[in-house]
Amino acid sequence: MSRIVLRAALILAAVALAGAAEAKGCLKGAVVGGIAGHAVGHGIAGAAAGCAIGRHEANKSDKAKSQNDAQPMSR
Repeated sequence: MSRIVLRAALILAAVALAGAAEAKGCLKGAVVGGIAGHAVGHGIAGAAAGCAIGRHEANKSDKAKSQNDAQPMSR
């Protein structure tokens, strides 16, 4: 039980130090990845992979949105 609490504290500390701007997409991905990884016995690895994938998807979404905003409206 204490190992779980220690791991959770370390993950929360890492997220807090990363900052809000860097965490966009990471938190949701880490939760989903952590749950999926926990189901197969690799919760921490799943959370890390989920964070990376969530961050990647958030960056893609931001890039697509900025490209759409930059294009002039045509009639």
